[in-house]
Amino acid sequence: MQTSSPAQAIFIDGPDATAFAHGQFTSQVATLPVGQWQFSSWLDAQGRIRHLFHLARLSDERLLVFLRGGEATHFVDALRRFVFRSRVKLQIAEGMKLRTGDALPVHIVDTQDDIIRLGCGSHSLQLGVDIAHDDAWQLAQLHTGWPWLSNTTLNEFLPPSLSLHRLGAVALDKGCYPGQEIVARLHYRGGNKRHLHRVKLSREVSDGVELRRGDREFVRLLTVISHNNSIEALAVITDETANNIAQSAENTSDDGVSVTLLESWQD
Repeated sequence: MQTSSPAQAIFIDGPDATAFAHGQFTSQVATLPVGQWQFSSWLDAQGRIRHLFHLARLSDERLLVFLRGGEATHFVDALRRFVFRSRVKLQIAEGMKLRTGDALPVHIVDTQDDIIRLGCGSHSLQLGVDIAHDDAWQLAQLHTGWPWLSNTTLNEFLPPSLSLHRLGAVALDKGCYPGQEIVARLHYRGGNKRHLHRVKLSREVSDGVELRRGDREFVRLLTVISHNNSIEALAVITDETANNIAQSAENTSDDGVSVTLLESWQD
């Protein structure tokens, strides 16, 4: 799995910061307390995930958006078109790096000495300018089923495909936001047939690769990590294909990559 350094993050500042974010993003931003973070996402009009991120409330009028994939400049440029008369300022967090920190309860935000810590349970994510970058957090988050979207997988998935309801990233009991009608229809009427899985691969491939079998998609990989002579990945797989893989009915792609299911998450 490759991440970019510096970390891709922005600040949303101003008296309308919370209201603006609540109207654009999929989570319950309005009820997010100061000193906590939540998973959230920003969708297009068709309900596809443009960006997935940690949304932290640092103060009454300041939010931090830490992107789980994608570029902060692209995110800010697109989001600015929706500001209109809202009293908010969008600012890229320049020069931020990312490292693994000590354990901190999930959703807790702690700021000390210009370092922002996001609690992830067994560890924390630390964002700051004067720190050394590391990727030690990646395996723990893969095992927890926290997806990271490479540039090739942005604007592709609907929230249920990444099991975002499980992460609290999608609210069904709030006002409209981009893509909200699609999200509600999928939840209440069904229709989603793809979900998130943790898999083992027979050989290493790149993040975001689409494995094919026959003339159709077989497994859509997100993050791929090699560790202890094993290769694991998060992947989006149709329910039918996942069932076949589980029964060893079809578990090898056209280019010879064998896939074993290790864990599955469904809403």
